[in-house]
Amino acid sequence: MMNRSFFRAAVLAAFLPAAALPCVAFAQTAPVQLRPADQGWVSRIEDTLGKVTTLQARFRQTAADGSTTSGTATLDRPGRMRFDYDKPSPLLLVANDGRVVFQDRSVDQVTTLPLDRTPLGLLLRPEFKLSGDVTVTGFGHRDGEIRVQLVRTQSAGEGSLTLVFSDAPLALLGWSVVDAQGRTTTIALSDVHLGGTVSQSLFVLPKAD
Repeated sequence: MMNRSFFRAAVLAAFLPAAALPCVAFAQTAPVQLRPADQGWVSRIEDTLGKVTTLQARFRQTAADGSTTSGTATLDRPGRMRFDYDKPSPLLLVANDGRVVFQDRSVDQVTTLPLDRTPLGLLLRPEFKLSGDVTVTGFGHRDGEIRVQLVRTQSAGEGSLTLVFSDAPLALLGWSVVDAQGRTTTIALSDVHLGGTVSQSLFVLPKAD
């Protein structure tokens, strides 16, 4: 069984900014030179994600040491997301009102950080754009899969986010986060359902008792 403290760190690495974690030097990365075809895919990705309103899916998280856990993800754009980890995990993550709240219910511990400083902030912003305050630093298209690596333009040292898509149809498969220590945490989505309505009670931010 995964050590609880290591598991909690893995969740933080997947969703919260590297500034909240022990930090070491991280090389600045230059923008990738996109070919016209690649730029076309980037534009399609912007358009496709920008049109997503609600998403419900199962997720599987793989930590830097190879250990895995799973749960249910609910997204309501803009600005709201919930990650419920399967029992016996006591962890819960909710994004709403410009904040991300991470709760460890086993010790009644709550961590709150600004949404716009997290990888989630890129996915949940009202207008999904891969330019300006976001820089595309890597692009790959192979075997029906597209990977787009991103950093925040003014704070590349905080780490990178790589979004993963299928190309036919174009759909989000998940993402991976490399934090400031070079540790990679991966989220893979499955059984994805788009559209429809979700209960807003899911996005009530947890508080410590």
